[in-house]
Amino acid sequence: MYALIHAGGKQYRVSSGEKLRIELLRASVGESVSFDQVLAVGQGESLRVGAPYVDGVTVKGTVLGHGRSDKVLVFKMRRRKGYRRTQGHRQSYTEVRIDDIVG
Repeated sequence: MYALIHAGGKQYRVSSGEKLRIELLRASVGESVSFDQVLAVGQGESLRVGAPYVDGVTVKGTVLGHGRSDKVLVFKMRRRKGYRRTQGHRQSYTEVRIDDIVG
């Protein structure tokens, strides 16, 4: 069984036992989290699609840890003007293990 969830402004296809890196959640390590915004649920050939969310379906998971992604460098330059700007960014994430899809 798999589900499409909406978390942190992005959509993820998840199934039981899968590890997932999503946008930073305000939850401590080991804490249980649930995702109510389920867009679709499927098993085999059958698929239930919500409008916009499927009623009565939640995805439960456990927070494994928090971290930061690799640095992304942004470099801006205007030729022949002496304008150069370098900026770095590291996105924070929460690693979640999907335990169960209920509903």
